[in-house]
Amino acid sequence: MTTVAPHELATGAPREQRQALLARVEERLSGFLAAERSAWRTLNPDAVELIDCVAEITGSGGKRLRPAFCLAGYLAAGGDPEAPEAVDMAAALELLHSFALLHDDVMDASELRRGRPTAHVHHALLHRERGWSGDAARYGESVALLAGDLALVYAERLLAGATPVARRVWGELCTELMIGQFLDVRAAARFQPDVKLARWIALFKSGRYTVYRPLSMGAALARNTELLPAYEEYGLALGEAFQLRDDLLDAFGSTQDTGKPARLDFKQHKMTLLMSFALEDEPEVRELVGDDLPGTDPDVLHALLTRVGIRGRVEEIIDERVKAAAEAVGAALPAPWAEELRAMAQAAAYRDF
Repeated sequence: MTTVAPHELATGAPREQRQALLARVEERLSGFLAAERSAWRTLNPDAVELIDCVAEITGSGGKRLRPAFCLAGYLAAGGDPEAPEAVDMAAALELLHSFALLHDDVMDASELRRGRPTAHVHHALLHRERGWSGDAARYGESVALLAGDLALVYAERLLAGATPVARRVWGELCTELMIGQFLDVRAAARFQPDVKLARWIALFKSGRYTVYRPLSMGAALARNTELLPAYEEYGLALGEAFQLRDDLLDAFGSTQDTGKPARLDFKQHKMTLLMSFALEDEPEVRELVGDDLPGTDPDVLHALLTRVGIRGRVEEIIDERVKAAAEAVGAALPAPWAEELRAMAQAAAYRDF
């Protein structure tokens, strides 16, 4: 049996420890990308533009949820807060997220990310301003995809010191992310209400990727497998709540609050959990949408979803999932870390951006 070392008691309260490590993650990311920029500026100055594309999205104000859960999982499992491998692993997770966002924005034809033009939009504009030949939109998409690929390469490089078990979890995380994304794209094209499939996609694209796998990677790096069942139960419950919050923010939030185009899920045929519930249970929604969600007026759909009470129903599910997550860690972790993970669940599930 693995015993949790009392590191969480040695250097301060859980949140203080986690924040201290997150500050080191920021330093690692900025330092790593600056070193890459400097090296490539010497080799070929034109290459810097691609590295800057990675640096811009990585430093553009993300929530750092995946690094935060990884570090919480590591510290709660008795990991040494001084170990550089924990910082590198958390930084790798953020670079993986940059990869996913760069590719997502191309697939979704999204024009905004965190209140700024998306990478493919920005580089298409540069193409036009420079008077280059070829299709500007295609160029912008190519740059964004290559930048995403480069972010993934950088993430792999940062994982050089990870344990074999942590590397295995990383491989599972990446596989689940890609397959979940494919099934999301496929469901949008197929466009049939399917709550079971929508929930499955949400779990793999969000629950496992955002919460459970980062927690597990932290535990694996700490060489502690005892907490994995509790981490899985917590992560899957909170991950579903997190995805449902995303659905609500897209449907009922504003661009000013989220930094992304409002109601983009409607325009992109997204078979979200919210839309699956609405189409399956509400005849008025089915009649309005038919088989053409992108052709449905987003404002009319928004008003109808509000009137039939979908928002309240989804909020109830979020409440239930957050409660389940809190219960999962209550008995498995030392009290300070159980409370910290409960607080992290509240922050993730009830965020407004």
